[in-house]
Amino acid sequence: MALVFGACSSKEVYKPIKVVDDWKRTGNSDVLISAVSQDAALVEERKILAGGKVLDITIAENEKLLGYSSGWVLSSNIDGNLTLQHSDSKKIEQFALKKTVATASVKGDMLAVLFADNEMALYSLSSKALLLKEQGNPPIVVNTKMVKPYFRDDLVIFATLDGKVVIINAQTKKKLRTIIVSGEEHFNNIIYLSLVDNKIIAATAHKILSLSQEEVRFSYDIRGVVADDKTIYVATKQGEIFSLTSDLKQNAKLKFPFAHILGLVVSGDKLYALEKEGYLIEMPKDLSSYSVYEADVAEGYVYIEDKIFFVHDEYISVE
Repeated sequence: MALVFGACSSKEVYKPIKVVDDWKRTGNSDVLISAVSQDAALVEERKILAGGKVLDITIAENEKLLGYSSGWVLSSNIDGNLTLQHSDSKKIEQFALKKTVATASVKGDMLAVLFADNEMALYSLSSKALLLKEQGNPPIVVNTKMVKPYFRDDLVIFATLDGKVVIINAQTKKKLRTIIVSGEEHFNNIIYLSLVDNKIIAATAHKILSLSQEEVRFSYDIRGVVADDKTIYVATKQGEIFSLTSDLKQNAKLKFPFAHILGLVVSGDKLYALEKEGYLIEMPKDLSSYSVYEADVAEGYVYIEDKIFFVHDEYISVE
């Protein structure tokens, strides 16, 4: 989960009533983040921070970091030349796909690619053969948060750039289902996708969907989503944090006036929210109370990995 933040357009900022203390588990991260993806960050010398360490892999100057999947670092240039570098074996695979890639992921011998024009494709990693191609509606403008294709047993679940979830059977290479999450014209790409309590949970910046036997949707101005095994937490642009069941029923809610939540982390029985003005908000998962701590939040990229917020060249750990 990651984003870029700049100057706040509003004069109103979050001002907590009480600050408990400085948050102690912070410091210099020894890396400077220059770009982020869903599950990896680009640091100095074009190396990659993923899986809790800086990998001994470098991506080319003209390539964009796409992400980290099954041990592979994925990157591509604007012309669609996709490079996969394995973090352990150092093996390199390359695909000349001839158009811009939005994101991609790998499982076994299968490469799933979502293109910038919203086309979805499956390839064999070993033979480079095209296994399936499915065209989506080209987006007008998208959120910078991209969700890579999700593998689940024999399924590949694509989080599209036009607010849909497309489910494909990886064995038969056939599309099984398309589900609309949100129908907005702009910034309507899927920004969150996961399985919670055996339900597909997907969100755009405008709506969140729970899919099992039935489809349930609710509208929120979403800034971020995180979940544990049973509960979904949604941070909104209005400074709210909601706790939802996997059926999207509201458990609880907290409101932090004018707060700009940069990200959420669940750890143990606590939920943590990092706020733009330099605060870490600690809450029990039932949202029955909260404590606010001072934290160092610089301008720049925010990357969240496991229990750590990386902000520019600093880290804030919740454990």
